[in-house]
Amino acid sequence: MKAIAIFPGKIGSAHLREIPKPKVEDAANGRGVLVKVLRVGVDGTDKEIDAAEYGTAPKGSDFLVTGHESFGIVESVGKNVSEFVPGDFVVATVRRPGNSIYDRIGTYDMTLDEIYYERGINLLHGYLTEYYVDEPEYIVKVPQGLKEVGVLLEPTSVIEKGIAQAYEIQRRLKVWQPKRAAVLGAGTIGLLATIALRLRGIEVCAFARTKPPYLNSNLVKKIGGCYHSLQEISLTESSKNHGPFDLIFEATGFAPLAFEAMNVLGKNGVLVLSSVTGGGRNIQIPADQINLGFVLGNKVMVGTVNANREYFEMGVKDLSQAELTWPGWLNKLLTHPIQGLENYKQLIETLKGKKEAIKVFCEVAPLP
Repeated sequence: MKAIAIFPGKIGSAHLREIPKPKVEDAANGRGVLVKVLRVGVDGTDKEIDAAEYGTAPKGSDFLVTGHESFGIVESVGKNVSEFVPGDFVVATVRRPGNSIYDRIGTYDMTLDEIYYERGINLLHGYLTEYYVDEPEYIVKVPQGLKEVGVLLEPTSVIEKGIAQAYEIQRRLKVWQPKRAAVLGAGTIGLLATIALRLRGIEVCAFARTKPPYLNSNLVKKIGGCYHSLQEISLTESSKNHGPFDLIFEATGFAPLAFEAMNVLGKNGVLVLSSVTGGGRNIQIPADQINLGFVLGNKVMVGTVNANREYFEMGVKDLSQAELTWPGWLNKLLTHPIQGLENYKQLIETLKGKKEAIKVFCEVAPLP
């Protein structure tokens, strides 16, 4: 069967190759689930892997099959699988357990291990292929009504984790009820964070560089949020107009903005960081002011990356509610479909070159 793979450490090495088709028997104890891949989303992680910034091949292999945002349909199951039947739509989680105590209790996204396993990223082959086999523990059922947008579930799981942890942390306050939120960034993660917060009844201001109107800003306004271009107004200036933000969700990849967010976060507020920043940027910050604000204002900052099964299941609920509340909104995020694994060059070029793209994805097989 076909697969898109890279040679780790080699820049621009994406290529199409033939690999063996997996069988349900590949999983132990009759617990295999064979999934036919329908769609796979690509994002900044895939772009960085193609640029040889990271990515590690599985043991015994010199290549890594990429792709970690899966959506597919169950084709067959092992004799001891009762959770799924052929025809079920599913997504698969990305991280796999290691050896720390957190791995052993199912929160493998919180591992202490220096070596970790992520499908399509590190030491495990990914989903940009025609079929995969996994165990039911790492597969999440997607309702029929979400089949058009199911490929958005993996990025949704990341924002679900961040928002859920914000609420979990603030249980210490007994009555934390955030009213106003800022979302920094209006790409896939930022827009998904915006709709998730709006579903919780929170006023949301989204911030990004591009001046409105354009698709992303229109999508924010469609669900009752407000949008500001950071070319026209700063986060600090806007916070004075909108009042202090109880929750700020950062999804820009621009570290200076994260530090500005620390300074404008309201008392008892939570700042959720979701972007991974590389490079060696240095900036001057009002360190004493930020420190004082966090101590005297009982503020919290937390990071979110990857997600375990719990947050994928939360994502299914929110995507379902979003489809009922704002029909068709999620589908507008799927801006750049690329047909077929054989068009892998177009897939990578679109990911790198289309700044207006919200979600680039490969249509591996037609939706039934």
